[in-house]
Amino acid sequence: MLAKFAISYTVFPEHNKRVDVHHTDDPVEAESFLSRLLASGCRIHEVKHDGIALEPHAFDRMVRIAAERHVAALIGASLALDYAEVRHRFGFAA
Repeated sequence: MLAKFAISYTVFPEHNKRVDVHHTDDPVEAESFLSRLLASGCRIHEVKHDGIALEPHAFDRMVRIAAERHVAALIGASLALDYAEVRHRFGFAA
């Protein structure tokens, strides 16, 4: 059985050509994994859902949500704010 989400990525893209794939059935975990990839500077090649590559607008939406989560976590940690305050003051859902 295929996992719901398959994320293809490359760690250290300047020095590495190997493409790894992360599989998960949980959409929240997929967004969290994308957030960690963005934070570490990995190259994200493709996101598949049920074996089919996401359309560009759906891919962009997932990456945007992952980026917003990462930014919200950084703001919350840096300013010692809880999730509700970050959302209220900056508009980012955490």
